[in-house]
Amino acid sequence: AREDLHQTIRPKPSQRGLRSQPVLKEVLPPRKSLRLQNKPAEKMTPLKEFTALFPHDDMPRVFKKPSGPLLMNPLNQDEGFNLPPQLLELCSEDTKERKRNLDLKEYISALKSMKITEDNVVKVVKDRVFSAAFHPCSSSLLLAAGDKWGKVGLWNLGAEWGDDGVLLFEPHSRPVGCMAFSRVHPTQLFSASYDGSLRCMDVEKAVFDDVYDIDDGLKTFAFMSHDCSTLLVGSWFGEVAIVDRRTPGNSHESLHSLNPKAVRSVSVHPLQMQYFAAAEGRTVSIYDSRYLKKTKSKAVSHLHGHALAITSAYFSPWTGNRVLTSCMDNHIRVYDTSSLTAEPPLLKSISHDMHTGRWLSKISAVWDPKQEDCFVVGSMKRPRRVEVFHESGRLLHSFMDEHVGTVLSVTAFHPTRNALLGGNSSGRMHVFYS
Repeated sequence: AREDLHQTIRPKPSQRGLRSQPVLKEVLPPRKSLRLQNKPAEKMTPLKEFTALFPHDDMPRVFKKPSGPLLMNPLNQDEGFNLPPQLLELCSEDTKERKRNLDLKEYISALKSMKITEDNVVKVVKDRVFSAAFHPCSSSLLLAAGDKWGKVGLWNLGAEWGDDGVLLFEPHSRPVGCMAFSRVHPTQLFSASYDGSLRCMDVEKAVFDDVYDIDDGLKTFAFMSHDCSTLLVGSWFGEVAIVDRRTPGNSHESLHSLNPKAVRSVSVHPLQMQYFAAAEGRTVSIYDSRYLKKTKSKAVSHLHGHALAITSAYFSPWTGNRVLTSCMDNHIRVYDTSSLTAEPPLLKSISHDMHTGRWLSKISAVWDPKQEDCFVVGSMKRPRRVEVFHESGRLLHSFMDEHVGTVLSVTAFHPTRNALLGGNSSGRMHVFYS
């Protein structure tokens, strides 16, 4: 009974991070009825006339940001605020991806050493977290998060600038569906938004550069080259665009229609970068970018077996010998892509609740970039938790704590350190680390 009661009582949300602005309330005179004022009743307005005067609008009117570079002016700071020089030093830190060959016993021990405290739960963005990423620096923990209304927040654990180390920007006007730091130029953060813009936050220039721009509907992207100069961008309209940053302007090199439905995620093979996996409808298809056509491009492989819409599909980080998929049929699947046959075999199907509802971001399983065969995923179970699995389907560790009282839909491991982030629907980020 005590455990059931504890699960029903949600802990008070963390008050660290972004501060809510005080709202000035207009003082109105007390209301009086027409009867008390000895006035006759007013004639009722017909419904059609009323709706014409006050049209119903569920969604707030959203204006897209102008094309071209936008200055990095934090919303939570006064005008004239200069970015902290420590931020540029941190982003310029020499970083190298660290591959580890830990056996499962050592890996589980490393997971168990990662803890969370009250100071590691901070409100980084104002609304629901749609995407997040760790900066690859190792001297400090720096992360970015994108929310429902186009805002991007930077949080450095332990920093004194901003609101408890948080700086908030607004480079987009609709959900930031995907973001990633450049592996070669770590001062750059790329972010794609449903408003049709793909921007690059350059801390050195203190601007959000305009990389790619369409009317609306960008969903996902991935780097197609080791120097991160070429990107593969997917949209809600079933199209992928190849964008080269070395070409002037903010247009694409080529545009290809894959599926009449949305392309929900793209993942480029880590070694053979001409291959990419696209989650389209109820099938994951692997394409060769050298042979793409404007329409009706033929896939090299199809990963079948999904009963409902697929939310994500990712190649394993080192070899690309596995593809990890998340599906709304409540299953996470691992496929063997060591040889790109027409239908790569299914290695494991793991039952996992994926039904988050309309108010939470979709749950997706993502690989640990330091470990070839392990991945992390949020959970709908109570008490709230984040789970780490081996590709065999074995549950390695569950991150549970009194400071985790909500569903952490967006999760990611740090590329070099023992650290894990989780973002929820109120804009708060949770960090476990050792």
